[in-house]
Amino acid sequence: MAKKPLGTKARTGEKCPESGKWKVVGNPSTTAPIAEGNTMPPYDGKAVTWELVEYA
Repeated sequence: MAKKPLGTKARTGEKCPESGKWKVVGNPSTTAPIAEGNTMPPYDGKAVTWELVEYA
């Protein structure tokens, strides 16, 4: 199965579409390793949009 392209976005609460390093879009930001199928987490207590920046 083809990998999702870098730059793919997912919101807090959605299932992670691709294992890799994800970055929070906006400020403040952080990165986190998230595995495919896991639920995208909140950041700093808020729902955020995550962007895939690196494959696992």
